[in-house]
Amino acid sequence: MTHPISEFSLIDHFFKRQTTNPSVAQGIGDDCALLSMPNGYELAITTDTMVENVHFFAGCDPYYLGHKLLAVNLSDLASMGAKPLAVTLALTVPKVDENWLEAFADGFFALAERYSVDLIGGDTTSGPLTLTVTALGLVPTGQAIKRSAANSGDIICVTGHLGNAGLGLKINQGYGCKQPDAALKRFNQPEPQVAFGQALIGIANACIDISDGLVGDLGHILQQSQVGACIEWEALPLSTEVLTYIEDTGDWVMPLTAGDDYELCFTVSPDKVQNLKIPHTKIGAIESLPGLRLNKSGSIQPLEVKSFEHFS
Repeated sequence: MTHPISEFSLIDHFFKRQTTNPSVAQGIGDDCALLSMPNGYELAITTDTMVENVHFFAGCDPYYLGHKLLAVNLSDLASMGAKPLAVTLALTVPKVDENWLEAFADGFFALAERYSVDLIGGDTTSGPLTLTVTALGLVPTGQAIKRSAANSGDIICVTGHLGNAGLGLKINQGYGCKQPDAALKRFNQPEPQVAFGQALIGIANACIDISDGLVGDLGHILQQSQVGACIEWEALPLSTEVLTYIEDTGDWVMPLTAGDDYELCFTVSPDKVQNLKIPHTKIGAIESLPGLRLNKSGSIQPLEVKSFEHFS
């Protein structure tokens, strides 16, 4: 009997087959790969794919798609402290629709121009709507912020608010929100925290962008760093709209597990917290005891560390 393979088992399958090359400073297992450069920098490389009916609804505004496709890749660069440089774009479309392509390009290049990112190549083909970007960035040699360097005693911090994009998804699925604009904007047009990521170089020990939910993405840091953590529920930065959603539905888990916020989750040694120059919220601490726990109103409970699975 053949058992279905999970997404992360699939990644591990390729991870164990990669070769050792001295120019590869970081391979599979982080937000970006790192290639050594001769000029005092490392080249950060990341690829993300968005598929219709998996990552976005059919009929989604193409302007939003163009923005979001680039934003999620710039977010990966941000999580490692890299400065965006250039991207390639691969488009698989069911048909050539000039109006759709024009709107998609408008959204894509509006964000690219803000970050001085050049489109340097790519590919086009026919098929189910699938969008792929490979993004390139530069980070000073040896200073990329990886998932694997969190230490017991580190403070866990996040930028921005949690759960706004998840609320935007709930609104799209029918939840009646009295003030939906901010949540829908975060869901449709996430903002990559590029400047914040670069500001964390030399301060943060570990970092990841929140693409698949706080619990799952923090779980990657814990796994790579071989540590545990406890999150303080009352410390989580939640917007008024998310708090209202929780009150209306009782779904307090949503801001812990919902993806697409693209904020940064990072750890920092207590003696370096005062060096942080970016807006942030302290939400917990790294512990030596493995696993992830939540302190909610004084009651500590285990949290299952699980990320979004494309093959589940």
